[in-house]
Amino acid sequence: MKQLSVNPESEQNLFFHNYSRLPIAPTHGKGVWIVGDDGTRYLDMIAGIGVNALGYGDSRLEEAIAEQAKKLIHTSNLFMLRPQFELAAKLIELSGLSKVFFANSGTEAIEAAIKMARKWAAGNDSAAKNEVLSLSNCFHGRTYGAMSLTAKPQYVGGFEPLLPSTGMIAFNDIEDLEKRVSKRTAAVFIEAVQGEGGIHRVSSGFISRLMELREEYGFLIVADEIQAGCGRTGKFFSYDHTPLQPDMVCLAKPLGGGLPLAAVIGSEKVADVLTYGSHGTTFGGNPVACAAGLAMIEAIMDDRLMENALNTGDHMRRQFELLAEKHPQIREIRQYGLMIGVTVEREAKYYVESALKRHILINATSQNVIRLLPPLILTPEEAQQCINALDEIFTEETAGT
Repeated sequence: MKQLSVNPESEQNLFFHNYSRLPIAPTHGKGVWIVGDDGTRYLDMIAGIGVNALGYGDSRLEEAIAEQAKKLIHTSNLFMLRPQFELAAKLIELSGLSKVFFANSGTEAIEAAIKMARKWAAGNDSAAKNEVLSLSNCFHGRTYGAMSLTAKPQYVGGFEPLLPSTGMIAFNDIEDLEKRVSKRTAAVFIEAVQGEGGIHRVSSGFISRLMELREEYGFLIVADEIQAGCGRTGKFFSYDHTPLQPDMVCLAKPLGGGLPLAAVIGSEKVADVLTYGSHGTTFGGNPVACAAGLAMIEAIMDDRLMENALNTGDHMRRQFELLAEKHPQIREIRQYGLMIGVTVEREAKYYVESALKRHILINATSQNVIRLLPPLILTPEEAQQCINALDEIFTEETAGT
């Protein structure tokens, strides 16, 4: 059989055209480096869109996957699976909450949380209490419920009508929060740090008022930790930097160590909401993914990677502040551990393409934000290579204008 070419032309012929892929065909990686099929090494400051917390080639993760794959790859949730039990117990320990539901992806976790919130509200209030709210500038996923809570027009345009009884609260606007929530509100979904929205953190004042209104109107607060969770901001949950005490938490991205895995963790308030058959999944909580997830969390703790995220992230912020003194293209720097957004004057895609020529992989979001989500193992020395490359790009850009 003729070997298939892996290149942009084949990509156009084989797939729907919904991804803007980089012209790289990775074959393997080690640490924070990924290698293309031509042997070129790239410093990966994207980490699979925040998934590869341990980078590439971590032996503990590989061994956990291989060991479990030799035993059972899949059985479904008709059975009790030890890797699920162990990971669920760890998530309950870390969160202080009560129950876990496993799914395959972040958007599935959000869908489950929407269903749980509405079912909880239906069982606790005789009035029409089914409204689900989120914050402007947010991103919660691509399926219909999650998309209905997502703010950006480019993600929802043409897919209307969306889920009814959903709405948006203006980001960090306490006055709008007070106007929007009511007795009809079943839940408010919140990202303590908005990732796709450009790395913005919700203020403590907004969160404190949100919790006061929860007591007044009796709704749930759901923390979306899909991108910011699992240690990326220097704490296991990004909301731990704030006063937030959520009723449910949604995790995904790095949770499965690179394998598809998500979780909804719920408080005692929602512990009995789901009944037999009311919600489910064939693949959610796959034993191989759960074994990988447990190994991933243990590695984060053993290697003190949350501390590293804080230290290396602080180093990057200081270096970006120095760059901002030299380069007027930099408007704002937002850094929470190893979750970094740099707002620039022009479309950030320019910097993605320029960095690629220097074998550095970065990401653009919200049109003019350079987003960095590197592996949590990133060292200051490796981070400096990215800083130096961007310094060169800003310098050349200025010289060319």
